[in-house]
Amino acid sequence: MDYRKYMDERKARTKWFMDARFGMFIHWGLYAIPGRGEWVHSDEQIPKTEYEKYFQEWDPVRFEPREWARLAKEAGMKYAVLTTKHHEGFCLFDSAYTDYKSTNTPCGRDLVREFVDAFRAEGLAVGFYYSLLDWHHEDYPAYGDMYHPERENKAYKGKVHHFEKYLDYMHAQVRELMTNYGKIDLLWFDFSYEGHWGEDWHGEELIRMVHSLQPDIVINGRLEANGENYGSVMTDEPSIYSGDFACPEMIIPPYGLKTPSGEEIPWEACFTLNNNWGYAPNDRHYKRPSQIIKKLVECTSKNGNMIINVSPTAKGEIPPQQREILTQVGAWMRENGESIYGCGASGLDKPEWGRYTRKGNRLYAHITEETIGAIALPQVKGKLVRARRLSDGYEMQLLTPWVAKEFPDYEFINYGTPECFSFTVDETTDTVIELILKEE
Repeated sequence: MDYRKYMDERKARTKWFMDARFGMFIHWGLYAIPGRGEWVHSDEQIPKTEYEKYFQEWDPVRFEPREWARLAKEAGMKYAVLTTKHHEGFCLFDSAYTDYKSTNTPCGRDLVREFVDAFRAEGLAVGFYYSLLDWHHEDYPAYGDMYHPERENKAYKGKVHHFEKYLDYMHAQVRELMTNYGKIDLLWFDFSYEGHWGEDWHGEELIRMVHSLQPDIVINGRLEANGENYGSVMTDEPSIYSGDFACPEMIIPPYGLKTPSGEEIPWEACFTLNNNWGYAPNDRHYKRPSQIIKKLVECTSKNGNMIINVSPTAKGEIPPQQREILTQVGAWMRENGESIYGCGASGLDKPEWGRYTRKGNRLYAHITEETIGAIALPQVKGKLVRARRLSDGYEMQLLTPWVAKEFPDYEFINYGTPECFSFTVDETTDTVIELILKEE
């Protein structure tokens, strides 16, 4: 493989994605009915025959995809990824290869089709999550598997599974998703594990097929990775199924991700709003809007994306508390999104009062802590042209106060006179100052 060419192509393919910075993840499936998280089938080792009752009653009568799409847009998100099939094997789309799908339930609708149409109508990029695992398919190994709900069910001991048949099924469904819904911007596979890595999924064949149908699509790295490791995308010699970006889960890397030679690696941190991906009404450990904002800024400052998850109910509604959090995030994004979209690392050290993001000669100071006196700006001495508060264009004074004469290597900005007044910010969120630098 010509690795230099591959990385150049990856960079071009992911440009829109890395400019977008902020997306919506949507975990939705039969597990919304028991409401104990998306892994309830496995965690509680519910037999397939018992889990079948959720399939028989699936009917999200309040599902209005345009409302979901409007919420995502109002929150400042630029793309969305829906679980077309999670590990339970239930398909939200009208697949020709299974009866275990939404069109065969009381719902009777192709929910993926409605999702695609609604989000496209709002101008958002469309992504599909597809689980490589499938606990419903008869040829997916059960007894002794690490995760299968029937892993300890002795009735499955010695049962012959034709894994090649499952792979044919899985590839056929991916082909359907890449063929039947128009242009798809992003494909999010989940996930590889012991005994199931890379070529075990016929990974090269799968990737080549996807690219033949959707040449511009961005693909994550979990054909050979999972939440614990990111695979060969982290190297200077990535495999063909390494994906276009790394996807750290429930963690932000301490630094921007790079290969050993220093090549920047596209990445996207994925987070839940509470502690579950699937609907769990008793989980009230919600993140604050200010926390979401600050973590989005942190990801951007490290050349990364953030995708935040919503977990609709079995009736098809995004829970009110989740909607409220995203609405508050959206209010901040409407005033300050310019400091996120198309921005990345500043090339400067992290300042004590917050973080920098940057786009060309525009440097954005994200001030999350109050200061005593003027704000000291490190590493921009002699480069600063003007400073404005991003939310309203308010002019910040460029003035070194008399108490700062001992610090000649810093520029200082002030709210006004006298220049030694404290800089007051709402510490629950993030005040953004746009700094215009001299062209280099």
